[in-house]
Amino acid sequence: MTKVVGAVSSRDGRGFTAFLFLLILGYFWIGLNPFPDPNATSLSTPYGASSNVFNQLIVVAMSGVVLVTVLRNPARQLLLRPHGLLACLLVWMLFTGLFAGDPAAAYRRIIFAILVCLCANAMLLIPRDGQQFAGLMSIGLGFAIALSYLGVIALPHLAIHQATDALEQSLAGDWRGHFGHKNVAAAAMVYAVFFGLYARKAGHIRLGLLMTLSAAFFVLHAGGKTSAAMLPAILVLAWTFERWPKAGAAMLLAGLIGLNLMLLTAAVSTSFSTLLASAGIDPTFTDRGSIWRLALSAIAARPIIGYGFQSFWQTEALFNSGQAMTTWAVTAANSHNGYVEQLINGGIPALAMVFVWLVILPIGYATRALKGRNDRALTRLFLRIWLFSLFLACLESPFFGNSGPIWFTMLVAVFGLRLQANAGLVSTAAPIPTLPAIPAAPTAERLRQSLLTS
Repeated sequence: MTKVVGAVSSRDGRGFTAFLFLLILGYFWIGLNPFPDPNATSLSTPYGASSNVFNQLIVVAMSGVVLVTVLRNPARQLLLRPHGLLACLLVWMLFTGLFAGDPAAAYRRIIFAILVCLCANAMLLIPRDGQQFAGLMSIGLGFAIALSYLGVIALPHLAIHQATDALEQSLAGDWRGHFGHKNVAAAAMVYAVFFGLYARKAGHIRLGLLMTLSAAFFVLHAGGKTSAAMLPAILVLAWTFERWPKAGAAMLLAGLIGLNLMLLTAAVSTSFSTLLASAGIDPTFTDRGSIWRLALSAIAARPIIGYGFQSFWQTEALFNSGQAMTTWAVTAANSHNGYVEQLINGGIPALAMVFVWLVILPIGYATRALKGRNDRALTRLFLRIWLFSLFLACLESPFFGNSGPIWFTMLVAVFGLRLQANAGLVSTAAPIPTLPAIPAAPTAERLRQSLLTS
């Protein structure tokens, strides 16, 4: 098999890196506690300042091994880029953490968020080439899909929402697999559909087809209407973006701005809500409107510095506030909107930097990647995941989710698009350069990665 320039090539190294890759993937896609108890007493109490010491130790240890492994790779310069923007975002989050109700908890979560970014970026630097990346992803996600189906069959009281669950009894019958909630399961299975389509192009035809069909079937039974409706729409948008990048970028920006304006306007405007209802649209968007009204009211009080990183929801202060007497939304786990959540976390500056990092810069990466000589199928995979995640964030809060597959997988796509934007296929007869060409992600078999300044 042709090796990537500068990648670890020893057989021992290959075995270790494959294990590390699957370990990272398993942690975020399966976790330390699959099939969580839907009737745990902690579900009805605020957990804003709580922490799991064992989980933290596992993540720190895993991240340490990841860092040592990547620092031995000639592509280590590509870790956590763009450095300047991410450094500014980190400094701002550290500053706003001073104003959190529990600064120690805010700083702990910021550190955890950095480690998640490190692991996601490392997923692209650890494999030796695109073939190994495709193979390991197929193994890991194939196991995750099978585990969810096993739960539905053998542990339905844990893998399917029940009327006896402590919360959200109205979801009874919706599949959640080994995930904690049907919305997470549905989004994860959409990602699995994208990976299945990529695996078919990467040579794993039968496994890719099986992944695609089984994941799509799970999405339908998870009851995740948002994810199910977005799946075909994102495939069409990605197809448009590939052929007409400028038109695709315009559709993306217009869609994100327009959808968020519609959702938030419906939350605060009775007349607009009535108009949506007359068109057959639920103006509360499954009662998210109550959460958005509470969030917008809080943002208006602290629009610049916010409330500290992940330090507003699920706190004793919010549970015991005067608003607890007027709305159930004080018990919400998050804003159910990734963009609103950044205003809560760090105010307008945080939203601006996150929007540049996750939306504006990747538009440029995707455009350059689609024009370059690289693995088109892998670029398409990252493009689909990125687009889906951005629109999912209009109704959920995936950004900086320190557990679960959604934020982690989105990060893989964002970092992957950046790497693909500067990748080029290398002929097997081409000599291995000594300087400055340095490989990076498993963008394709026989890739050479050129460095990009921040």
